[in-house]
Amino acid sequence: MEEFARAVEDGLKLSKRLVLPGGLPPPRPPAGMERTVSAAAASGPDPRLLPTAPMAYAVVTDPAAVDTPDVPSYQPYVYGHLDPPALIPLQMKEVDLAVDCALDAAHVTLRARWWLHCITRSRECDVRLVVPLAEQGSILGAEVTVGRRSYNTQVIEVEDTLENHAKIESGGLLKPHLFFLTIPQVEGGADICATFRWSQKLLYDSGRFSVEIPFRYPYFVNPLPKVFMKREKIQLTVNSGFSKEVLLQGTSHPLKEKSRQGDKLFFHHETIVENWSSKDFNFSYSVYSGDLSGGVLVQPATLRDYNESDMFCIFLLPGSGNRKVFRKAVVFIVDTSGSMQGRPLENVKRAVSTALSELVEGDYFNIITFNDELHSFSSCLEQVNDKAIASATDWMNANFVAEGGTDVMHPLSEAMALLSSVHDTLPQIYLITDGSVDDEHNICQTTKTELTNRGSKSPRISTFGLGSYCNHYFLRMLASIGKGHYDAALETASVENRILKWFRRASSTIVANISIDAMTHLDEFEVDSEYIPDLSANSPLCVSGKYQGKLPDTVKAKGYLADMKEISIELKVQQLKEIPLDKVLVTQQIDLMTAKAWLSADKQLERKVIKLSIQNGVPSEYTEMILLQTNLDKVDGTQKVKQKLKGQKGRDEQRILLHGLKLGFGNKDATRENLITGFGDMNPAEKLVMLQKGNGCCSRVADCLCCMCCIKACNRMNDQCAILMAQICAALACLGCYECCAEVCCGGSES
Repeated sequence: MEEFARAVEDGLKLSKRLVLPGGLPPPRPPAGMERTVSAAAASGPDPRLLPTAPMAYAVVTDPAAVDTPDVPSYQPYVYGHLDPPALIPLQMKEVDLAVDCALDAAHVTLRARWWLHCITRSRECDVRLVVPLAEQGSILGAEVTVGRRSYNTQVIEVEDTLENHAKIESGGLLKPHLFFLTIPQVEGGADICATFRWSQKLLYDSGRFSVEIPFRYPYFVNPLPKVFMKREKIQLTVNSGFSKEVLLQGTSHPLKEKSRQGDKLFFHHETIVENWSSKDFNFSYSVYSGDLSGGVLVQPATLRDYNESDMFCIFLLPGSGNRKVFRKAVVFIVDTSGSMQGRPLENVKRAVSTALSELVEGDYFNIITFNDELHSFSSCLEQVNDKAIASATDWMNANFVAEGGTDVMHPLSEAMALLSSVHDTLPQIYLITDGSVDDEHNICQTTKTELTNRGSKSPRISTFGLGSYCNHYFLRMLASIGKGHYDAALETASVENRILKWFRRASSTIVANISIDAMTHLDEFEVDSEYIPDLSANSPLCVSGKYQGKLPDTVKAKGYLADMKEISIELKVQQLKEIPLDKVLVTQQIDLMTAKAWLSADKQLERKVIKLSIQNGVPSEYTEMILLQTNLDKVDGTQKVKQKLKGQKGRDEQRILLHGLKLGFGNKDATRENLITGFGDMNPAEKLVMLQKGNGCCSRVADCLCCMCCIKACNRMNDQCAILMAQICAALACLGCYECCAEVCCGGSES
C-alpha cells in the first residue's frame, strides 16, 4: 500500500492550489501534526495517509483540472500528465453509521455524502471510493448515486456473460479487507452519495462482546464550518437472542440508550460536529451469565430457502464462571517449504514461541516441520517446563529454514501417531501452511476415517492458512472434520497476531464432545459443519443447520468437562423475528457449504451455495459480484421493473465485474514452484496497475543519456522532466542525432 499512500501524498500537494469560497485555504493539519508528517515523508510515504474510514478520492491525471468548482483560484497553469494518477481526498458533507449486533456478528450500514471540491465544473475525473473492513469483514453490497447516474452491486452466477470485462481498477479488493469502487467521469462540484453494507464477526474476550469499525477521518476531509454544517449520526442495536441482561461495558462515541424491547436494545447519537470522528467506533457489552448458558433459535422455512427445511442456530456462551480448561497435548505442524521464506516464517516462529510459553505445567508438546522432508523437535511428547521450552526455542531458530516442497499427509500422520498414546489430556494438532497439495481430498477422507476409529479420544485438528496460494476450503474442512478451529492471515503484518488468537481460542477448551438431544424428536437434523466443535473459554459457539419436524420447548446440550464429568445444559427453543437467522448466518453457511461441495464435488450442493449467494448478495466461489450502472434519465420506471423481474439488462445499463472477492481453491502450480505468497496483494496477474509508481523521472533522465531508455525507465513526466527532455532533444539536434531526437520528442514517430 506504499503506492497508494504516495498517490494520496501527491494529491494533498496538488490540493494546496485550491482556494475555497471566501478566499480561504484548504483545512490545515492540527498543531504539531504537519511537522510529524513532513518528517515521515522524508523517509517515504506516511502510512497515516492510508484510509482509516470510508473515504472518497478524486483520481487526477491532469493537474490543470484541479481548482475550486465555483470560484476559480487563478493559479498558474500546470502542464503535464500524472501516471499513475494522484489521489485527492474529497471533503465529506455527512455520515450516517448504523450497526446491528446479533449473536456473534454485526451488520454494518454506512451512508456518506462527499463532494468533488477539487475539480473545476468544466472538467471531469474518476472518483475512487474506499472502505476499510474489519479483519473478518465481508462486503454485502454498495449503492452509489452521482447526478442522474446510479450504481449498485449485484451477485450473479459465474456462467453469466459479462459484456463489459472491466479492468481491475474498476472495483473489488484493493488489498485484503480494503474494498473499493471507481466511479468514472464525475463532474467537478458534484455530490457523490454512497451506501456500503458489510458484516463482521464480533470480538469476544473474557465474557465481553465488542464491535470495532474503522471510523477515523483525517483532518483534510473536513469542510470548513462556514461552507457546510457537519452532521454525524450513529445508530446501534444489540440483540443477544437470550433472556439475559445485557450490560453496557464501553463506547467510543457518546451513545444514548433510547429504548429496550425484550432482549433488544437501541442506542442513538446525532449531533452537529466541528470535525468528523477522529477515532474508530467501538462498542462493547456483556450478556450476564454466571455459568455456561445458551439457547436454540429457529426460523421457519420460506419460499426463498434452498430447501423446505427449517433453520436452527445453537448458541452457547462460555460464561464468566472460570471453568477449568482441559490439559493439553499439542503438536505444532509448521510448513517450512521454500515459499515460506522471509517475514512469513519469521512471524510464524515468533507466534509459535509465544504459544509455547503460554502452555502450563501438566501440558505436553512437540513441534514438527515439513517440506519435502519431516523434522521433529523430539521423538516423543515433551512435558512442559522452562528447560524444554527454551530447548524448543533454540531448535526452532536452527530448524525453521525455508526450503523444499510441501507434503501435508506425512506430518499429519506422524502427529496423530505421537498423540495416540496420551491419557488424561486433550490431544490437539495445529497445522500452519501456505501451500496447496494434490492429495487434499485423500487427506480429508483418511483423516476422517482415522478420527472416527479413535472415537472420543481423537485429536482435535486446527488449521491456519497463510496467503492466497493455500486451499482455504481444504483447511476449513480439515478443521471441521477434526472438531478444531480454522483461521487465516492474508497479510504479512497480521500473521503473528492472528495465529496467537487462533491458538488461544483452540487451546482453551472447557467443554468437549458436545451433543444435542434434539435429533430424537426430529425427522431430519443436519448441521452445517461436519461435527459440533468443542466450546472454548475464549469464544462463543455458534452451530447452524436445518431440520424437519417439531422441536420441543427445550433441548439439552451434553458434553464433558476438564475433570471428565458430564455436563448437561438446558437450552430454550425460541423464534425471534428480530433476528433474521438467514441474514445473520449466511456468510458462515456459504463458507461451510462451499467446503463440503469442494470435498464431495456435489453439483447439487454447489447450486445451493449459488442460490444462497444470489439471494443474500454475498459473493461466493461460484458467483461474481458486479457493479451495475444505470442512467436514470433514460430508463423508464415501468420498463426498469419489468427488466428486473425478467433478469434482463437494459440498454442503458452497464455491468462491471468486481475483482479479488474470492479466495479460490488453492494454487497447486504456485506451491510446486515455491512461489512466495503475495501477502496483502492480489494474485501476481492481478496486481493493481493503477498504483504502480516510478521512483522519480528526473534523476533517471539525468543518469541516462540514451533517450529511448529514459522513456522506458519511467512512465511518468512532470514539468521538470519536460524541460529537461526538451533540452536533451535540442542538444541531440545540434549534434545531428535526429533519430534519437525523434524518439524523445515524438515517441518514435516519423514526423
